[in-house]
Amino acid sequence: PWYAKAEKVSRLLSDAGFSVISGGGPGIMEAANKGAFAGESPSIGLNIHLPHEQHANPYQDVSLSYRHFFARKVMFIKYASAYVVLPGGFGTLDELAECLTLVQTGKGRRIPIILVDSAFWSGLLDWFRNSLCEGGTISPEDMELIQVCDEPQEIVQAIFDHYGGRGFEPSADELEILLEL
Repeated sequence: PWYAKAEKVSRLLSDAGFSVISGGGPGIMEAANKGAFAGESPSIGLNIHLPHEQHANPYQDVSLSYRHFFARKVMFIKYASAYVVLPGGFGTLDELAECLTLVQTGKGRRIPIILVDSAFWSGLLDWFRNSLCEGGTISPEDMELIQVCDEPQEIVQAIFDHYGGRGFEPSADELEILLEL
């Protein structure tokens, strides 16, 4: 079900005018590229050289390859208008933590960070609230950086709602932040 949801979400985003970037590999990454590839906007894969796992999926208008995770993570976030996170493993958690850290610390611009599939993410979010917030390692306001959506159209709407009437282009202050990222 996650593959189908990823394909639907990315198709809606592509048709709404967003380029869609995924990790470029198989599984949910492929689904994201496949949906965008069928849509109106570019499908981009940021592939990583791994000894036994990663191979580029065929649904990429632009395919870039990286040797190091840190450079790839910068490219995921630097030009993003939103960060839509589907269920995944350690790599997904690493990329989510990077995005949250950059936004929380003001080193990245404030963009929607949307977790897809409330059932999948509920345990992690409970741990954030019950351990991190209660332990004082993050503030309760930091939880406001995260939205959880279950329906593809809800995700697209959340992105448009975030930007309201201001447009998607970074402000002058946000451009300064991005120069240092």
